[in-house]
Amino acid sequence: MIKFVYFDLGGVVIKDFSGTNKWEEIKNDLGVINLGFDDWFDNLELCLGKNSLDQKFENIVVSLNDFIDRFESNPSISPIIDSIHKKCRIGLLTNAYPNMLNQIINRKMIPEFNWDVSIDSSVVGLQKPDPKIYELAEKLSGCNREEILFVENTKGHIEVAKSFGWRTFLYDSKNYEKSSLELLEYFNEAQKSQI
Repeated sequence: MIKFVYFDLGGVVIKDFSGTNKWEEIKNDLGVINLGFDDWFDNLELCLGKNSLDQKFENIVVSLNDFIDRFESNPSISPIIDSIHKKCRIGLLTNAYPNMLNQIINRKMIPEFNWDVSIDSSVVGLQKPDPKIYELAEKLSGCNREEILFVENTKGHIEVAKSFGWRTFLYDSKNYEKSSLELLEYFNEAQKSQI
């Protein structure tokens, strides 16, 4: 039986850049024309909390607000999380930039639930798909690995969770509404099969 469900934040609980062209839009809005920008950005190790997002690339200042202003709530997931939370504990397991999760919460982009566990990569200094973050998540859940369901939109992150023996659901960030309904159906079927 599933006793704990971890949700990824971006591309699941909120609509981020996943499945969109928002990354190209932000670069255009900032006036980025240098091809080295993507490599520079990837090497900041933001999700490990080693740098802040307010960085300068050549003459361009990239701020956390530039990103968060483009995020949206995912209204289709809220009733699903509510339904799941009535039957088991829930948590967030997210790769996030420093202070990003707090700002998203303050802007009320995520459902106001009493999350039982919240793991922010920039706080714990580990990020998916590093197996150590899954070990931490399993420990904090207080559940056996086969009792954990991980809802994630990145295939590589799902594969590591599967290697731990977790149940997984690959969420489709190109079709939020359909994926939310399929998640609830998957969860309910998994609960029935264990009774």
